[in-house]
Amino acid sequence: MGDDGKKNGGEGELVKVEPKPSNGFTSKVIDLLEKLVVKFLYDTSLPHHYLTGNFAPVTETPPTKDLPVKGHLPDCLNGEFVRVGPNPKFSPVAGYHWFDGDGMIHGLRIKDGKATYVSRFVKTSRLKQEEYFGRSKFMKIGDLKGLFGLLMVNIHMLRTKFKVLDVSYGGGTANTALVYHHGKLLALSEADKPYAIKVFEDGDLQTLGMLDYDKRLGHSFTAHPKVDPFTGEMFTFGYAHTPPYITYRVISKDGYMHDPVPITVSDPIMMHDFAITENYAIFLDLPLIFRPKEMVKNNTLIFSFDSTRKARFGVLPRYAKDEKNIRWFELPNCFIFHNANAWEEEDEVVLITCRLQNPKLDNVGGAVQEKHENFSNEL
Repeated sequence: MGDDGKKNGGEGELVKVEPKPSNGFTSKVIDLLEKLVVKFLYDTSLPHHYLTGNFAPVTETPPTKDLPVKGHLPDCLNGEFVRVGPNPKFSPVAGYHWFDGDGMIHGLRIKDGKATYVSRFVKTSRLKQEEYFGRSKFMKIGDLKGLFGLLMVNIHMLRTKFKVLDVSYGGGTANTALVYHHGKLLALSEADKPYAIKVFEDGDLQTLGMLDYDKRLGHSFTAHPKVDPFTGEMFTFGYAHTPPYITYRVISKDGYMHDPVPITVSDPIMMHDFAITENYAIFLDLPLIFRPKEMVKNNTLIFSFDSTRKARFGVLPRYAKDEKNIRWFELPNCFIFHNANAWEEEDEVVLITCRLQNPKLDNVGGAVQEKHENFSNEL
């Protein structure tokens, strides 16, 4: 599909994403193995709630101009509202989780009292390769359950080992969030590096390439970095399944990524979000843990929640060069996907957050409960 990744001179440090998958004999043998595993071990009666109704996939829409307007759009309102979300281009081989879909950006361009709508896929390495094959090929979160999940992991490993799939550019979906920093609109998913997006005058969208900060970014990049509106800096982190489990980074207003700061936690956790204040970064050590053995033993998803463990918040001076000055505070057991805000009041740090008592990732997969219980969020 192309040459090795090269720096795109017109876009500074952007990496041109040109994966080289292979569709030869080995690919077909592994496809056959996958079909057998799905046939004998996957329950095809399981519903795919997040592929139907309001969540059903949609196709790309080129710029559609002069949309009907109810009311009036002020002439001074000029710009584009953009959002990103999961939208699978190809049907899943077996399981599907809401987090699995390819990133699609929807844009509403408003200019001179007129509105234009557009939607485009983020052209990730993953999507480019599946377009090459014309079908789903990459492992999905929805597959990672029980013995079936273990076998699907091994099938994915075979595809990478024999270069059926090229994972040199990662395998993320860029489907979770957008951030604007240092003149670049970035599409993000926490298992990958950022993808830069160009917004054209007519509202159209184009994927320019991957951002690796001149090769200084060697780990995943959260979907929820924080941009300080006063300093112009961006603060971010990545989590991994091998130590160091958490890595904190500071990016200058000019786009320079400073040295990594490893954060020590006891287990490979899912840390979806964090927070910053004027002087601190706040990390969430919460017991949603990567446990492949329990996935097989208990027929659960690969991340499982430990309801017996305390939660911890770590407060670190935000320009720290290492973690020695981090302070940890224990809290009642919980999980947090998203924070709303954080600030300082005299000698206190205030965090407003969205707390879950017992998160079940299955609820955004195939098994959806009819009723969700509410509870007090005060700690």
